[in-house]
Amino acid sequence: MSKKIRMGMIGGSLDGFIGSVHRMAAALDGTIELVCGAFSSNAKRSIETGNALDLPEDRIYVSFEEMIAKEAQLPADLRMQFVSIVTPNHLHAQPAALALKHGFHVLCEKPLAFSFEEAKKIGEHVKRTGLLFGVTHTYTGYPMVKEAKDLIAKGKLGKIRKVIVEYPQGWLSDPIENDGQKQASWRTNPAQAGISCCVGDIGTHAENLVEYITDLKITELSADVSSVVAGRTLDDDANVLLRFNNGAKGILIASQIANGEENELKIRVYGEHGGLKWLQSEPNTLIVKQNDQPTQLRRAGANHSYLSEHARLHCRIPAGHPEGYIEAMANLYRNFAASIHAFENKTSSNPLLDYPTIEDGIRGMQFIETVIASGKENAAWKQL
Repeated sequence: MSKKIRMGMIGGSLDGFIGSVHRMAAALDGTIELVCGAFSSNAKRSIETGNALDLPEDRIYVSFEEMIAKEAQLPADLRMQFVSIVTPNHLHAQPAALALKHGFHVLCEKPLAFSFEEAKKIGEHVKRTGLLFGVTHTYTGYPMVKEAKDLIAKGKLGKIRKVIVEYPQGWLSDPIENDGQKQASWRTNPAQAGISCCVGDIGTHAENLVEYITDLKITELSADVSSVVAGRTLDDDANVLLRFNNGAKGILIASQIANGEENELKIRVYGEHGGLKWLQSEPNTLIVKQNDQPTQLRRAGANHSYLSEHARLHCRIPAGHPEGYIEAMANLYRNFAASIHAFENKTSSNPLLDYPTIEDGIRGMQFIETVIASGKENAAWKQL
């Protein structure tokens, strides 16, 4: 790209976690420039964040409404081209709709919205405007996730029979929301998170990873959903049986009370001819197994010619140098920026430079709603 894509940010003040992660990811490849922001609903905090990021005073806003309205009035070669929304769930839909209405592309944190109904309305805005909309399901950006997807697409495992995906965390094993821990407070609050904590926060990552890697769709599920910690309103643990559109069966585990676990996202896929395993804690390795063959360890690395083109496009450095979470998210930002460049220049973008779309976001909200409904009916089977 000859020019950097200009980004605005909603949310992501300096006292939060995710905003700085997004800014690092967006800046990593040099294809995106942060030009403005409304970083907090607290005007003082938004201004402090903008000043710390060395933004011009007239591009630091105290509300997303002000930012979108004023950016839209700027000359086309100065205004932001897309907005990154990194707020809690209940503050996704309104800024997303307003940004689309004013002609800006949107990249939004997951889950997409506060509710499935809100998600569908955002989808209608995207369809009506024809603009680009991405959702930051970060784990799809890892090179070896791309390699797993490619192996399955080429039939190397044969017909998929079974999928097991796990996302255990332990950070909510105690009621830390009662002590004012910011990340826990909003995630466990129905007024900000919606109908789910655990399933919405990390269960959607597991669901998205399964459907992305296998290219299968979950058709039915049965969910045992729990609020384990006393006094907690929303779920902190879920065990879900899955049925897929090709007849395969699966298990999805999402837990935030798995004491001692950090971010142990893991997926195993088994087909007629072999299986594979990928762990987020060891992201540069994809394990491939067959009954009559030695186990393969496929490794990330831009110089590994045996990897698929899809995987190599998402490797930045030679083998043996770790690439991780920031780089995975940076792949989504880079790919989204490339798509904006192609959109505005009316050219075709490389289909391998992919990112989760509005459809993935809507699918995730439908998954949340279906899991919670099943859980309320004692793990009744529900169609998705």
